[in-house]
Amino acid sequence: MSFLDIHPSFKLNGKSFKSKEELLSYALHVSDSFSTFFKEWFDKKEVLIVNTSGSTGTPKPIQLKKEYMKNSALATGEFFNIKEGASALLCMSTDYIAGKMMLVRAMVLGWDIDVIEPISNPLSVNKKSYVFSAMVPLQLQNSIKEIDRVKLLIVGGGVVSETLQSQIQNIKTKVFATYGMTETITHIAVKKLNHIEERASFYCALPNVEIYIDNRSCLVIKAPKVSDELVITNDVVQLVSENEFEWLGRYDNVINSGGIKLHPEIIEHKLSKVLGKRFFTIGIPDQQLGEKMVLIVEGDESLADENELLNTIKLEESISKYEVPKRVFFVKKFIETETKKIQRTKTLDLIFK
Repeated sequence: MSFLDIHPSFKLNGKSFKSKEELLSYALHVSDSFSTFFKEWFDKKEVLIVNTSGSTGTPKPIQLKKEYMKNSALATGEFFNIKEGASALLCMSTDYIAGKMMLVRAMVLGWDIDVIEPISNPLSVNKKSYVFSAMVPLQLQNSIKEIDRVKLLIVGGGVVSETLQSQIQNIKTKVFATYGMTETITHIAVKKLNHIEERASFYCALPNVEIYIDNRSCLVIKAPKVSDELVITNDVVQLVSENEFEWLGRYDNVINSGGIKLHPEIIEHKLSKVLGKRFFTIGIPDQQLGEKMVLIVEGDESLADENELLNTIKLEESISKYEVPKRVFFVKKFIETETKKIQRTKTLDLIFK
């Protein structure tokens, strides 16, 4: 079977297909995005043009080999032991790699996949149960009451907060955080988030993936089955073993405040214990410190709320004096990418324009 062949067990919205032409015809009635994806998948080109999410910069188109996309799908199926005929739910946009790869996995592995709009509470659409699905943290948060209907869930596109992690500990669903990017054709490492006896502290690389760090302590990925070149990231990590790492944050997000290097993502993980709303931390220029860390919260609160919030943060034992924000600013609505990732710099511009 070539990488462009459809697995005989593949179903889309409960419908089987005898040929590529039949699938292409059906895709026309689903959405323009679907139709475009399948047309490009079945054309004679060996590569697919995919846009990056734009969470750390301007979205850009990159070329991915279709054969490598198939390899990624096979690796997922093998790692999670998901067999042909498995039911799956696609609730992410097919304009980006995460959604496209759900379709590729279904075609390559022979899954029965249902497709719905990428809404914030995807399990509200029907009452069916699924073996596998992929969601962003917001979708998981809004699906907690019904998430048991998904046997295995991967979560990407953002950090799963401490509060949300505590909410999923006793559910039946096996939940995994994923690490990856468009350049690595979605995830190349995973971390089990729930069930005390199985929960992992670090990301574990998938088979056929080698990991290193460069002189910035940023992750370097060698994954010959999904990329011809080394993938040099801007993610600061600590290697735990030859195939495990702890993600510390983005190199370009590090705040140097009076000689103290602060990793916003680590601090945000601690702050999630005391903050119920969406927020992020970021550095702004300061005459004395060079940079000072401030907290940006989504909402309409006032100065009084700022003081109360800072006092609450100071009482949290896990937060050191260096990790307490110097100021709190409130923004009515964060600026996001199309995949719902917060654009930190653009959101900050709303305050300081």
